[in-house]
Amino acid sequence: MIIKTKKYQLPKNTYVKIALTNLVKKQWWYIFGPILFGCIAFFLPDYKWWFIVTAIIAVVGYILFWAIQFTGVTQLPQNQIMFDKLTYEIDSRQVLIKLNPKQGSPIQWNMVVAAEKSKDAYLLIINKAQIIHLPFKIFNSDNDIRFMDSILKRKEYIK
Repeated sequence: MIIKTKKYQLPKNTYVKIALTNLVKKQWWYIFGPILFGCIAFFLPDYKWWFIVTAIIAVVGYILFWAIQFTGVTQLPQNQIMFDKLTYEIDSRQVLIKLNPKQGSPIQWNMVVAAEKSKDAYLLIINKAQIIHLPFKIFNSDNDIRFMDSILKRKEYIK
């Protein structure tokens, strides 16, 4: 069975939000470095604010750096395909991304690093900057959503 979706265009601001959320989920433990650096302020009271401000700037700078990177991805010509109106054909072998009936690009399931199911969409993560966002509204029926669930469970991406 093949799941054929409706045309869908990923909004650029949605992409940036999803990419930043995934980055924070994966790298949340990076916050401990600046926290430990800020804790030095308790041992050196004369320079207390310098350490605390530096720790805060490091955290804000790191998040801002990645926000700029993900926003830049939306502007690059080689990534414009992610933000065009696309249809998807999904089966147990691959996800076929189709620009039109004659042009398409297959993504094998082994290229997908992770997958998530939220309350309103599937998210297939290929790497830190490339994602496939499939909202439930682009599926033609509830059977397609259930079949997508079964594919992701068989591939052990979701439980």
